[in-house]
Amino acid sequence: MNILMALSQLEVTGAEVYATTVGNELTTRGHRVYYTSDTLTKPHQGSFFKLRFNKRSIPRRFWHVGYLIYLIKKHNIQLVHAHSRASSWSCHVACKLTGTPMVTTVHGRQPVHASRKKFHAMGNKALPVCEAIKDQLVQDLGVPKEQLVVSRNGIETDRFQVMTPPNNARPVVTIIGRLTGPKGELCYRLLDKCLDLDKYDVRVVSGSQLDARFEAFKNKVTFTGYTHNVPEMLSGADLVIGAGRVAIESLMCGRPTLAIGEATSIGIVTSKNIQHAIATNFGDIGPTDLDIEFSTIANEVERGLGQKQCDPEVTETIKASYDLSSVVDHIEHVYQDVYIDTLRREMPVIMYHRFIQDESEKGVHGTYLHIKMFEKHLKLLKRMGFESLTFEDLAEANVIRRLEPGKRYIMLTVDDGYADNYHLMLPLLKKYGFKAVVYVVTGETFNRWDVENPDNPENQVSLMTADQVKALAESGIIEIGGHTITHPKLDTLSHNEQYQEIIGNKQQLEELLGKPLTSFAYPFGLHNDDSKHIAKDVGYQFAVATNSGPLQFHQDPYQIRRIGIFPRTDVFGLWRKIRGNYLFRKVR
Repeated sequence: MNILMALSQLEVTGAEVYATTVGNELTTRGHRVYYTSDTLTKPHQGSFFKLRFNKRSIPRRFWHVGYLIYLIKKHNIQLVHAHSRASSWSCHVACKLTGTPMVTTVHGRQPVHASRKKFHAMGNKALPVCEAIKDQLVQDLGVPKEQLVVSRNGIETDRFQVMTPPNNARPVVTIIGRLTGPKGELCYRLLDKCLDLDKYDVRVVSGSQLDARFEAFKNKVTFTGYTHNVPEMLSGADLVIGAGRVAIESLMCGRPTLAIGEATSIGIVTSKNIQHAIATNFGDIGPTDLDIEFSTIANEVERGLGQKQCDPEVTETIKASYDLSSVVDHIEHVYQDVYIDTLRREMPVIMYHRFIQDESEKGVHGTYLHIKMFEKHLKLLKRMGFESLTFEDLAEANVIRRLEPGKRYIMLTVDDGYADNYHLMLPLLKKYGFKAVVYVVTGETFNRWDVENPDNPENQVSLMTADQVKALAESGIIEIGGHTITHPKLDTLSHNEQYQEIIGNKQQLEELLGKPLTSFAYPFGLHNDDSKHIAKDVGYQFAVATNSGPLQFHQDPYQIRRIGIFPRTDVFGLWRKIRGNYLFRKVR
């Protein structure tokens, strides 16, 4: 995807670290990420466009909106991700005018006033970084709960290792954070009222310029300035004081950490208070601003200095909660939700069965299509600019690949494994340059499940031989998927019976093809929870249904909804089904 990260800041903030860290991971995954902000200090991949969001006069805001619209159109931006109040307001307007999906990560407590309640300006989805922010957005600003989803800070956990405790002559207490706004006020009060500057070697790490009030401490406190090498700086501290990302990174290094922020003091972080710390972003967010009992801080400092390392359980909890890869997985999921819900458009996954050459081959059940009509279908797909994907393609990359900018993707699936798939379908796919996924039944030579239907028996039709299935797989344009041994209605079988049908079919095909299978199709589209769990447990990464499952492809990889193609699906009928919004119009 093409993603625009928007921030408003005059110095390095946690929001910038978040945006660039997440943005770099997205870039690694193949996305194209752009940035716009007043300043940008952290190393980042992708173009940066300077925009002074902090200039908030009415004329300036119109200029911001106009410039954002220019960036969205020039760079084919598919989604805007804002990270601050000033930027989100302008982005919200620009996205409304251009129809661009938008999300906003909310990093801190929001101001409450009448206009803010009426105009949240957070786009389609707001991502508070902790539960306390989510609660405030609901209670104070009236943001609907369904518009909110907690999304943690993403940390490059492999950069941080538990370190050997330092051997300092005097205990080193390191305070990390801005020296402006509420953080600056907090730091000043810690230095002025709480810390014994003669007893401790106090170091303040900040990119902020020192204002006059800190001059009084310069003889007893070391103001080190900003550093890119956070682990090295943390390694020399006996105790770290900070909130948000500061506390997270400190705890990953195993340092005793006093979590105190703009709202509250958590105290020394332990296994007993770690969940409360996470929920408040380590003291930065609470019911009110700066609700701290400063008289207790001195004792907490001594308590922290009495520890050589933080609780190992805390470090493991932090790594599990803030792992960058997992956080970005979640963000990609949100991006897909917002993009597809906003545009009401999804990659079509269409379902064929068998192909005929003349009227005598027609069936009773309507699971056939004349091969000449199939060729017309492929010609239409070509004219509309479609390219085909298989599940193997998506497993190799990511399901979000289907939203690649400048591309129009479709997935062709074909059930059962009829012999005509080899004789009739394969040559046309090669001719027009399309791929397909063919789901093969391995325990039958013909369509016994339909022929022996007592209520509505079907004509007998041959299935592919093993050599034909292998030839399809070796063509380079066909993915072979599992479809059970005998094509039963899985939801009528016991767990063990389902397992034998699914695993037996998978093993037979994998032995034939010499490689693992990626996807599975439920016969008749019928399944239950056992079916889905078995498909996952035996190693399938995807499973397709028919007319059940979410409208969004990514929301349930084991119940992917498909669009059926029938004998009367002519060129116009196919066009209706593949425009992208068919399911959204059909399923209300």
